[in-house]
Amino acid sequence: MDIGCHLPTQGPLATGEALTTFAREADRRGIASLWVSDHVIFPRTATGSYPGGRFPHPPDKPYLEPVVALAAAAVCTTRARLGASVFILGHRHPVVMAKMLTSIDALSNGRLICGVGVGWWKEELEILGVPFNRRGRQADEILKIFTTLWSDAHPSFEGEFFRFRDIGFAPKPVQKPRPPIWVGGDSPGAFRRVATLGDGWHATSKTPTEFREALPRLRAAADKAGRAFDTIELSLRYTLRDDLLAKGTQAVVDTLVEYKRLGLSHMLLEFRRDDLGRMLEILDLVTSAVRPAVDRA
Repeated sequence: MDIGCHLPTQGPLATGEALTTFAREADRRGIASLWVSDHVIFPRTATGSYPGGRFPHPPDKPYLEPVVALAAAAVCTTRARLGASVFILGHRHPVVMAKMLTSIDALSNGRLICGVGVGWWKEELEILGVPFNRRGRQADEILKIFTTLWSDAHPSFEGEFFRFRDIGFAPKPVQKPRPPIWVGGDSPGAFRRVATLGDGWHATSKTPTEFREALPRLRAAADKAGRAFDTIELSLRYTLRDDLLAKGTQAVVDTLVEYKRLGLSHMLLEFRRDDLGRMLEILDLVTSAVRPAVDRA
């Protein structure tokens, strides 16, 4: 099971120095992947529910734009894959977003993981022009646009929300036929999107029991779509909290091994803190002690 981690992108660490220092050190230590999360603005109201419980950021907290942050990581690292947990489909016009993502793939020499989701925050999505109650249909269209632009020599598209024809689009992604698309969410629509338009499922904030219970629903969606289940990569974002760290290295290892035994191939560890020194300490623990023990299990 590959282990990656979230870049520092928020609060007092929303700086170029913090981001590039951490990214270079994680890359040097052989971390499998480096990740961002996608918010553009924080409305002061929220009618929806954050998937991980209470939303952890106050409205005025500094928060780096994630595509820009991932591009910065692309040019200061050489090995780690670069992902989003997740880019919200609709936050940016799909043609512009497709160009930004293929640029990251080019700058990183083919290391992009395109994590995507439809989002939950009605106020944020509506400010950015997303038809909230039709965001699933729009998301399907956006993913088809990505594939069209990344693959076709003369891309054209005619849809409900977007349309264009016979445009030039280059560079194409380094990865062929395109960067992997990992779809977040666990609704019926999300699982259908995984099976029909994606390459993997990116779960969030699920205990091992919850993850295990979701797999039959994902398998059923794959069966309905005629998709072999073992072609779907399974990944998860896991928050590494101080209370678990306080129990010692073995407690962390035991937790991650539970997920590994469920077939998880990629784990994103979220241990963002306001102190870069503390983040580097946790990175050292993960790469020097936790990862080797998980590999052996």
